[in-house]
Amino acid sequence: MKLLLDSCIWGLAKTQLKEWGHDVVWAGDWEADPGDDEVLLRANSERRILVTLDKDFGELVIVSGQPHSGIIRLVNFPAKQQGHMCALILDLHGQELERGAIVTAEPGRLRVRPADKGV
Repeated sequence: MKLLLDSCIWGLAKTQLKEWGHDVVWAGDWEADPGDDEVLLRANSERRILVTLDKDFGELVIVSGQPHSGIIRLVNFPAKQQGHMCALILDLHGQELERGAIVTAEPGRLRVRPADKGV
């Protein structure tokens, strides 16, 4: 799957996910952080699922109605678990994410917000 990892995601998660066959871009490789709006715009324009720790992206999508191509938000996972958790979520909910779902994962809990109708 095509992913854009926000700069707050552990850099080695990119390497792990690539090794597991995913097409991964990490914002931490960019010269400068363009801000949340631009990160979301780029992920959507490239049809990439955005992976982040930041709840602001959900607010941009849900409250402001900005378009997206799926979002995974990881909450309270150690950096070294982020790649593995992301891969597990993709295995469980990849098709839903590609249709625009938002998945929030925290230890012991996984919430899936399906894509709005018409997305």
